[in-house]
Amino acid sequence: MNEIDKKIIDAIIKKAEAACPNSLALIGLYGSVATGDTHEKSDLDLMILINDEHGWQLADTFILNDVEIGYDIYCTTWEMLEEDAKCNHAHLSKLLDSPLVYIREQSAVQRLEGLRKKALALLSSDKRYKKAQAAFNNAKKIYADCFLSDSVSQIRTDAGAVIYFLLDAAMLYHGRYFRKGVKRTFEELESLNIPFNVEEKVMNIIRAETNTEIRNGLTDLMRTMQAYLLFPHEKTTPNQDNISGTYEEMFSNWRNKMQEASDRRDLFSSFMNMASFQCMINEIAENVAVNEFEIMNSFDPHNPEKNLKIFDNTLDRYLEEYCKAGISPKCFANVNDFIVNYLEIV
Repeated sequence: MNEIDKKIIDAIIKKAEAACPNSLALIGLYGSVATGDTHEKSDLDLMILINDEHGWQLADTFILNDVEIGYDIYCTTWEMLEEDAKCNHAHLSKLLDSPLVYIREQSAVQRLEGLRKKALALLSSDKRYKKAQAAFNNAKKIYADCFLSDSVSQIRTDAGAVIYFLLDAAMLYHGRYFRKGVKRTFEELESLNIPFNVEEKVMNIIRAETNTEIRNGLTDLMRTMQAYLLFPHEKTTPNQDNISGTYEEMFSNWRNKMQEASDRRDLFSSFMNMASFQCMINEIAENVAVNEFEIMNSFDPHNPEKNLKIFDNTLDRYLEEYCKAGISPKCFANVNDFIVNYLEIV
């Protein structure tokens, strides 16, 4: 730290003692001052950890004309650090690496250490894959927005968000987080030994001049990253608890609707019913080790009658999953038989 940094920190402590003596818990350093990457115009990144709302009066933003440096003296709450400890992003250096320059009470340090341990434990566990998957899913959502706008400004802005989330996903996937500033991003990514040139693909997007070039670059990065981020997911064996009732639900939801669509040659209904059927199968297969049923790759855009046969064939194949799990579909000869069974108290 230089003399200006020390004076600012002293001023924060002095103001806290006068205006909100119980609000300031501790002060830590992060950013370039903490990592040693400062230059002559570096500002000061402080973790000013406050205990209550009164502590917000310690926050301020200002510019020092004599050195031409802007400062953002921002406060951090315990709730913010608790969110960081959930590792929903990979920018965790403030939580995990900040050296402390002021401590009001030792209990605050112990609480901070508890949050650090929680974050590090998550990063070293399989839970990190879910966090990486969530970051990748955020990238996918914004990626779609890039195809809905004709504004190069908006597309470039969205591209920046896509890049942000994809790089977060890569770091979290490896149980890592960004310790340095933006200028060291690719240097930190190199340590992951990712088997393709992330920097090259990102820079292709940044250097793109047209909407089409930006979108093509994003598509390349998205597809490459998706193929790389193989999230382990343990599935359960089909059994009474996890698939019972699903066959009957499928039959109820779509069997007769598919028949009606075939009879009326209603292609729209045929398509939407099959798509909904596929979604339900996909949802089940996400957590249960049933066979794959790709019904939509066989959809006939001209023949609802053929689609009915495809649906029936797939429904029969799904019934085989029932049999393998020792489940029989719940069928009754008539409504009276159903009522007798339904009213039985087990």
